[in-house]
Amino acid sequence: MPSEAGYTLVCRAGTLLCALPAGSVLETMRPLPVKPLPGLPAFIAGSAIVRGTPLPVIVLGRLLGSQVATPERFVIVRAGPRPVALAVDDVLGFRSLSGAVVAALPPLLAGAARAAVTELGALDGALMAVLETSNLIPEDVFAAMDANGAAA
Repeated sequence: MPSEAGYTLVCRAGTLLCALPAGSVLETMRPLPVKPLPGLPAFIAGSAIVRGTPLPVIVLGRLLGSQVATPERFVIVRAGPRPVALAVDDVLGFRSLSGAVVAALPPLLAGAARAAVTELGALDGALMAVLETSNLIPEDVFAAMDANGAAA
């Protein structure tokens, strides 16, 4: 996987297309059983055992305030010293984006509810840092990327 800036994993979270920095992505997988945990914000589904380790599972669409179906994939990201599972609807693959394209994309958390972002920041600053370097991709931009052969 290239380490260049602008190399991203594109996934769908509800109605949104999200570009996560490839350097933070450890793997993608089918979702595993999630054990709900009481008293957590709605965007935290609970925990799942991934390769023998319990990981928090964040439903990315809920965090971003998007309509959420049943997540079909986990994207495991490195959040500081530990991994976190992001539950997403679909993984569309890696894409290489130019610096100009990345600069024009809206930040991933731009449309998220302020309260959810504040809760996430209080619970996990390392995951917040990953999501702050992620972007939303408008559907028309994504379609143009694929039409121009931007898929990696």
